[in-house]
Amino acid sequence: MPSPLLRHATASNAPKVLSLNNISKGILKAEYAVRGEIALRADELRKQLLAHPTSLPFKKITNCNIGNPQQLKQRPITFFRQVAALVEYPDLLNESNEAKTRTLFADDAIARARTYINAVGSSGAYSHSQGVPAVRSEVAKFIEARDGFPSSPDNIFLTAGASPGVQLVINALISHNKVGIMIPIPQYPLYTASIGLFDGVVVPYYLEESTNWGLNKDELVKSIKKAKNEGIEVRAMCVINPGNPTGQCLGWDNMVDIVKFCKEENLVLLADEVYQTNIYTPERPFHSFKKVIKSMGGIYGDLELVSFHSISKGMVGECGRRGGYFECTNIDSDAMEQFYKVSSISLCPPVQGQLMVGLMTNPPKEGDTSFPLYQKEISSIHASLKRRAESLANLFNSLEGMTCNRAEGALYLFPSITLSQRAVAAAKAQSRQPDELYCLELLEETGVCVVPGSGFLQKDGTWHFRSTFLPPEDEMGDFETSLEKFHKKFMDKYR
Repeated sequence: MPSPLLRHATASNAPKVLSLNNISKGILKAEYAVRGEIALRADELRKQLLAHPTSLPFKKITNCNIGNPQQLKQRPITFFRQVAALVEYPDLLNESNEAKTRTLFADDAIARARTYINAVGSSGAYSHSQGVPAVRSEVAKFIEARDGFPSSPDNIFLTAGASPGVQLVINALISHNKVGIMIPIPQYPLYTASIGLFDGVVVPYYLEESTNWGLNKDELVKSIKKAKNEGIEVRAMCVINPGNPTGQCLGWDNMVDIVKFCKEENLVLLADEVYQTNIYTPERPFHSFKKVIKSMGGIYGDLELVSFHSISKGMVGECGRRGGYFECTNIDSDAMEQFYKVSSISLCPPVQGQLMVGLMTNPPKEGDTSFPLYQKEISSIHASLKRRAESLANLFNSLEGMTCNRAEGALYLFPSITLSQRAVAAAKAQSRQPDELYCLELLEETGVCVVPGSGFLQKDGTWHFRSTFLPPEDEMGDFETSLEKFHKKFMDKYR
């Protein structure tokens, strides 16, 4: 017979120790629209299609709500996967298997796999908490080649994607509930969610849609002045370049203005640069903020900077492996020791994700066996992304009440949509934002999942949604046709 204590613990009316009444306020405050209500509804519809394939007016869910390239059939890079496979199953490198292995794997992939196995021992073992030293050295050499300025492996932290690095640094910055972090609006929800989670204050600065989501220094001055007048201690400014969800790429002069502003206001600059290879306009190339700061030199050369990069984006698209890094430039060594301490609590990032960071930053070079195929794959993916971005922007700009800036970079379009008063009233009756109503009905009618602009924050009275342009190129025609038909039906419904 159960003890009285056990009977009490399992009674159906026993109060829960953990409930919404006492859960962390930071957790309750945090919201992440990319995986929010509409994405959850998409999962429900996906399950329905599996159980009853003909029960809905579409055959599949198309997830354009998140930059997850391989989910939408982007092929992985052959050299990267060959190295990963050999590291994961090192018996293939045994002398008894070597002859057969060489018929399946490129010589340079075999050599790199051996290098990584020597560096980590086993991909199933914990690594150094800051990341595999050999991979950090690869990252430092990549940064030096990209920017033309020195980089030290000691200043680089490997992470499980860029997001944990962003959260670690934001957590370190927010020492009390009046610390503010400047973020661009529209923004990627990681930032508002993380600032809310750590009980800080979002200090918004608005990008200008009419100038292709440009950044005006006067807006920065206005934003920080307002925050200071409200008693907020602003400690950092986040810049997403290329932009998410807006797809713009900052020019050099604009970046110089940002560096000057951060120096004048004594701010740490947080540079989210995960889309640095997703550039579609040669006249607007990517420049890292480290390169800008070091090129300016003088009083600006010691600006505190943390830069983030990831294997999830670009032409790599290895989101599920969870690999990324951040580099500390001019960050206090004692603060970096605290970064290490927090990193060590989680022991280490996934080792296969770390090795993919090494592959991303140190791919095959000209003269290597795998270089021709690598170059072909990278170029093909990039060219296709550019074509898809242009095609989808053309569609959006052809639709009634919709305008869309073209993507200079990243993986997204962020069209503006003008909705009727009837649509606004219908949304209000459902306690929804108008663009949320549009996105939900789009999902229910077509199976296409996008994210309402209200999830990214936006200027009052404007409505948007974010869509990736990641559906396979051979499916873009049907995809765009379904969007066009839905839009006409929606606009007619709410006239």
